[in-house]
Amino acid sequence: MKSVAVIGAGITGLTAAFQLQRKGVPVTVYEASDRVGGVIQSLRTRGYLAEFGPNTILETSPQIGQLVVDAGLGARRLDPDPRAQARYVVRYRRPIAMPASPLGFLTTPLFTARAKLAVLREPFVPPRRDGEEESIAQFVRRRLGQEFLDHAIDALVAGVYAGDPEKISVSQAFPKLSQLEARYGSLIKGQIFGARERKRRGEVAKDRAPKFSFDEGLQVLPDTLAERLGNAVRLRTKVGSLTQMQGGWLLDLPGERETRVEHSAVIYAGTAFRLAELKLEAQVPIDLSTFSEIRYPPVASVVLGFRRQDVAHSCEGFGMLIPRVEGFKLLGTIFSSSLFPNRAPAGHLTLTSYVGGERFPDLAELPPDQLVALTLDDLRVLLGIRGEPTFQHCVSFAKAIPQYNVGYGRYRALMSQIEQQAPGFFLVGHYRDGVSLSDSILSGCKAAERVADFFTSAARRESSAPVAA
Repeated sequence: MKSVAVIGAGITGLTAAFQLQRKGVPVTVYEASDRVGGVIQSLRTRGYLAEFGPNTILETSPQIGQLVVDAGLGARRLDPDPRAQARYVVRYRRPIAMPASPLGFLTTPLFTARAKLAVLREPFVPPRRDGEEESIAQFVRRRLGQEFLDHAIDALVAGVYAGDPEKISVSQAFPKLSQLEARYGSLIKGQIFGARERKRRGEVAKDRAPKFSFDEGLQVLPDTLAERLGNAVRLRTKVGSLTQMQGGWLLDLPGERETRVEHSAVIYAGTAFRLAELKLEAQVPIDLSTFSEIRYPPVASVVLGFRRQDVAHSCEGFGMLIPRVEGFKLLGTIFSSSLFPNRAPAGHLTLTSYVGGERFPDLAELPPDQLVALTLDDLRVLLGIRGEPTFQHCVSFAKAIPQYNVGYGRYRALMSQIEQQAPGFFLVGHYRDGVSLSDSILSGCKAAERVADFFTSAARRESSAPVAA
């Protein structure tokens, strides 16, 4: 029977493998490291639960909730505390709650009267029709003004991509924004008139999508998927090269007892910079080294615990984003123990802060003691923290998040070209289909569907081929 190789045991690869297994397709997952989950890492110690990568999953599609049910995790799913709805953006060196309604926008101190007027004028700003690709900074300046860029979008880009809004492409990184302008001529008009269409498709905007986690953190999901896959997951197994054969692929596994294995199709669900190192021998010469150009800035996660009485701010909410113009070192902080229960011992709270990105890449490479010190310096001002942390843990990712900068479309076009030139080789994951955890899960679901369609088409071609007398 036709089998599939999945390279990479992050959430995309595990989701794709799990969905294929449910379809009855034999699958093997090859993971070079000694654990599953990729950047998802949860640590339970001394009553604290620390998340080092993502902190929540956004349920932007019914497929995400269905995956949780199919994996048998419905009872372990945790929805956030209803009191944790507030999101803060720092201005005037203090966190200010983002408005949750049109009236709230008109009365918020987060923006000046001039910025509010600029937003109200947005429906009357003519759309750009020359087809020139813009950065998100150029796009926002044109439609909403400089202040909205400096005090809202800059913080958002840092929170999602750890990126630079002057470089990030609006069409590649925030395609729905550019699509709203193209179709409706305005972001505000698009939000109003496009709501019915999104509802019909079953989609939920990320800013409105339900958030959730699990009782022991996000690591529960990849661990459970790997458990369901059983012996199909092979850790500490690196794929050195792929060779296209008649009707399938030959994988070279350097250092393994079984150095060569055959599969009918291959899903690559790793990172772009590892893809660039993969040797691919297809019927048409293919060079993957171009993908080494994709920028992945470093990011450090700093998880600190405090006594509740030592933090002046209520910390009731999702967290706070920090614009560059405010002069702090942190990109943002998540109020982890306010979101979900059992993230901190009784009478304590947990804060997860992020350092580095394109804003301050050198800071992400500092030793743990210096990361903790600079994080404390900012939090003392922003949240009124006194005393020392009761828990601390740092993790640094040398290459954290792919940057969908202006011109990124050429990489996506190259991926599509490679798949056409090498049938049965599929490229999926955060470097192609979006950087959020929900994007990665949906990428895995889509990959399984694409492979199933590929096998169906191949079988149809075989059955219709003339038989020699």
